[in-house]
Amino acid sequence: MLYLMRDACDLMLTPARIAAGAARNAYEHPLSPFTYMPSSRAVAASCELFERGTRSYAKPAFGLPASERVVWERPFCRVIAFGEPSTKPRMLIVAPMSGHYATLLRGTVSAFLDTHQVFITDWADAKQVPLAAGCFDLDDYIDYCMAMFEALGPDLHVMAVCQPSVPVLAAIARMEAEDHPLVPESAVLIGGPIDTRRSPTAVNRLPQERSIDWFRQHCTHPVPWPHAGYGRKVYPGFLQLAGFISMNLNRHQSAHWDMFNHLVRGDGDSAAKHREFYDEYLAVMDLTAEFYLQTIETVFIEHAMARGVMRHRGEPVDLSAIRRCALMAIEGEKDDITGIGQTRAALDLATNLSAEKKAYHLQMGAGHYGIFNGARFRAEIAPKIAAFMQKNADLLPRELTVGLADVTAPSPDAVQAEPFVAAALIASEALAQRGA
Repeated sequence: MLYLMRDACDLMLTPARIAAGAARNAYEHPLSPFTYMPSSRAVAASCELFERGTRSYAKPAFGLPASERVVWERPFCRVIAFGEPSTKPRMLIVAPMSGHYATLLRGTVSAFLDTHQVFITDWADAKQVPLAAGCFDLDDYIDYCMAMFEALGPDLHVMAVCQPSVPVLAAIARMEAEDHPLVPESAVLIGGPIDTRRSPTAVNRLPQERSIDWFRQHCTHPVPWPHAGYGRKVYPGFLQLAGFISMNLNRHQSAHWDMFNHLVRGDGDSAAKHREFYDEYLAVMDLTAEFYLQTIETVFIEHAMARGVMRHRGEPVDLSAIRRCALMAIEGEKDDITGIGQTRAALDLATNLSAEKKAYHLQMGAGHYGIFNGARFRAEIAPKIAAFMQKNADLLPRELTVGLADVTAPSPDAVQAEPFVAAALIASEALAQRGA
């Protein structure tokens, strides 16, 4: 019912948005007499803020100076390659399935375009995936990771940003346990919740205070008609976004008041930066309920990977099986989503991986977002990642079994029956505080 009410409100506001857009044009167009009234800029600014504050935002484009190709695809994810096939080292960036789109890592991709053949996971909006495609949970996520490693390997390097650190590490452990020849050469884990018992944050404490049934009751809802995923249970992106905004309400109010003043003063550059940020920030996607709930239970309530009891399809996920894939953990000094030590736990759990294949970096002064994007990332973290991958590159490359030009997207019929969780829990916490 909540999802249906939200969609109904969106439809009811459509005429008002159209009227606001028309009024804005009337008070901005150089041929309109209204443009030259004393209050014209204030009226136009008010109309723009109303229209932007009530509309649904579409999925942003990467907009990078490189061509994009889909080289692997299944119902809940596709892999995008940037640029033409090359001999540069291959890097797969596993983007967080966190309510925001993979374009949130635009800056992360950009930092490696000159030195690597970059791929990124582009997760699907769950409300757009028909029920006929089946379910998608944490086990499916791990299956997807292993399938992508196989399709893009050999000699593949992987970077997991935040939430995917757990499934990526689990996939590597399972491949190592089976002596799979296409296990990645290295994996970089950035701000990942491997062991949330270490330096727990507010995000980590909430699941300890609420039962999994509470999350199921308050945070998951069926997708209404006419979305393609009609009937699917999801954790709605708009619900998560509401939680985000509630936790930093004053900040967002100030940002929009500043936007209004920029428009009134005619400060187009500042207004453009505001639009660019919020076009990305307000564009959200739904997560499947089974993935959301299983991840909360496995990672944040049971600490299954950290305790060595995590299982995938009935098989143990044993990080001591990792012997070939080099691991690097990156954390931020001021990360209030993933506390210090939570990602480094992966290095401690990989007991049979030699010290030469382990690396750790604590970025001083950086918060959660700063360890995978921004000036510090480009200047200090990205060079360390590139050096780590180069150090652990196979000196005698294995013969390619799958050429990039030959990678094709399988049909859905071939698929057998996937500062995310951090973001999802932030929203849940905000809603809990407001008596949800």
